[in-house]
Amino acid sequence: MALPVKYNIANVFVRWRSTISTIIGIAMVVAVAILVQALAVGLKKSGADTGVEGNLLVMRKGATAESSSQVTVAQVKTIQYLPGVAQDDQGNPLISADVLVLINLPRRTEGEANVMIRGIGARGKDLRSQVHLVEGRWFTPGHREVVISKRLAGRFADTDVGQKFKMGANEMSVVGHFDAGHTAFDSEIWMDGDETRSIFTRENYSSLLIKSTDPIAATNLTTRIEKDKTLSLKVIPETEFYRTQTATGKAIQFVGSFLAIAMSIGANFAAMNTMYASVGARTREVGTLRVLGFRRRDILLSFLIEGALLAFLGGILGCILAWPMNGVATGTMSFNNFSEVVFEFRITPLLVAQALAFAVALGVIGSFLPAIRAARLPVISSLKSI
Repeated sequence: MALPVKYNIANVFVRWRSTISTIIGIAMVVAVAILVQALAVGLKKSGADTGVEGNLLVMRKGATAESSSQVTVAQVKTIQYLPGVAQDDQGNPLISADVLVLINLPRRTEGEANVMIRGIGARGKDLRSQVHLVEGRWFTPGHREVVISKRLAGRFADTDVGQKFKMGANEMSVVGHFDAGHTAFDSEIWMDGDETRSIFTRENYSSLLIKSTDPIAATNLTTRIEKDKTLSLKVIPETEFYRTQTATGKAIQFVGSFLAIAMSIGANFAAMNTMYASVGARTREVGTLRVLGFRRRDILLSFLIEGALLAFLGGILGCILAWPMNGVATGTMSFNNFSEVVFEFRITPLLVAQALAFAVALGVIGSFLPAIRAARLPVISSLKSI
């Protein structure tokens, strides 16, 4: 017959000192693991939520990022009136020829970092419905004016509305802040595209964003552009492009997994010590259980359940400790273009479930050897122990 679970629950509270130390140890491991994974989830979500269905991104063949791509002025003129390109009420094509450049800005605290400048076309902001002005006004082309993501502005000096910062030999005026709805555009500064080309002496654009009229037109437009050998361009749905820009997230996940494994070794030893001490203190108790008819495997299972229970409590505490960081903005360097990427910690229900499962696994592994020892204790010697 199996030992009742209430027996294990009672033992957890009776030996509360060792219980607390084990729970705290596992909670620290779980909290660190869940926070690092929440970084990766937040970064991936930022890319996954970016883009508008029906928008097509045109780049040079072989380019892996907009910053390493080139689209010539002649190519833009060739593409803008192709069948399938949506037009406004005046018959103007809904496209945005963008220029992406990196500049270095001082942080509000200390140090400097690369920041992405996106020079957009006249319809650039209309094609990106996720971006909304929240303070100030949009820039006026030709006046050395920029608008900055509000989240990005919170991390860099001289980026409040009304302030100015140096961009090479030019002084740029910040005239507005925008909110990009937790998308990749939250990591950018926007200004006029042709003005950007002029300031940085760029002959070509970096990419071309096109709004297609419908899904069939998008497919036909993609085929026509990619099969034209004189263009040497590739076309990617905007949403798909940003979903693939997750190299930094994978690196963070790797680091998080490595830290979790390293710390779990220590947590396993802590759980093992606690359970060994519990076995030592309950030697006579184990002998009595054997006399009462409980089999070795019942005792083994009972100690494993107890270890899992301790770890589960530690997992819950770890999730509680990590939870205040959910939604907190942070940033890191993108491995795609080496610029500052702004995103948020995202603790999802799936991440919490994985963390609790991880904690229980730690408890079971850490309790396994002590549980075997308890199950193998000789009945007579156990009853004689003090």
